[in-house]
Amino acid sequence: MHIKKNTETFPLLDDFTRYLATVGGRSPKTCDEYYLDLRLFFRYMKWFFGMVPQDKIDELDTIDIGDIDLSLITRIKLTDVYAYLDYLARDRAVHPNSTNSKRGLSATSRARKIASIRAFYKYLEKKARVIETNPMSDLETPKIRRSLPKYLSLKESVSLLEHIDGEFRERDYCIITFFLNCGLRVSELCGIDLTDIREDSLRVVGKGNKERVVFLNEACINALNTYLQIRKQLKEIRPIDRNALFISKHKKRISTETVKWLVKKYCSWAGLDPKISVHKLRHTSATLMYRNGVDVRVLQEILGHQNLNTTEIYTHVEEEDLRTAARVNPLATIKQDDKKS
Repeated sequence: MHIKKNTETFPLLDDFTRYLATVGGRSPKTCDEYYLDLRLFFRYMKWFFGMVPQDKIDELDTIDIGDIDLSLITRIKLTDVYAYLDYLARDRAVHPNSTNSKRGLSATSRARKIASIRAFYKYLEKKARVIETNPMSDLETPKIRRSLPKYLSLKESVSLLEHIDGEFRERDYCIITFFLNCGLRVSELCGIDLTDIREDSLRVVGKGNKERVVFLNEACINALNTYLQIRKQLKEIRPIDRNALFISKHKKRISTETVKWLVKKYCSWAGLDPKISVHKLRHTSATLMYRNGVDVRVLQEILGHQNLNTTEIYTHVEEEDLRTAARVNPLATIKQDDKKS
């Protein structure tokens, strides 16, 4: 959880983040993201309303928001937020701590910040009941250009599995197998406990601490059983991590950073694109399942998506599908007759 100084927060913001963590059931990371988004928003608003010197726009991240109160919060209008969004789109540094950062946040980043503002004002109206009307109820999210997910082909997936080797071969093979067959997020995989496994089913804790059950196929069960034979021989595991399924060489629960690193290592060994990430293995699993007949609503449950719209990105078609469609057109073989002059 982000450590907040008195100058970096104010009572209503603290109340909101506590609400998200307790009643809302949001993860610490999500609460931090909301807090950081709103901290920036109110820093900008203090500058926008002339409450700090105007040259402070280049030092926005140093502005004290400890004095923010309800009078300022209710003073902010929708048009003021548009000015803030214009600042984000044009002038905000993508990497604030870098002297060479390009400026202008992406539509995706701006959309998340808008979601934070809307959630905060909705909380003030519906939960805290300190405002009667919500000025942000009509705040729209910028249109996001949805790109097709990048993923491995079936051949590339098999090659990746074939190139897993080394001291932790059984553990790493099991990890990659779970990614490719179950479509897990990296945080979900690292959080698996031994007690989450029941025969051919796996209890997964996803975003917002929401639980779902993923069923293990033959490949997963075989990889798991092989790894468990190694896992039971491990000694001196840190007490707090004794129930963790995947253990690092330091005898503690494996970290997300370690998993990301080992995925890139094996992709390199297999001669695959070095930009392949853990999340692309999740895309691979989803795409392969969909292309082999898994219904999109079933896929939604497997992946733990709250909205079907998120899952429908996997209903894309490949270039080969387009070629096939062209070939099967009944006019595909018709040729122009040669005419004699």
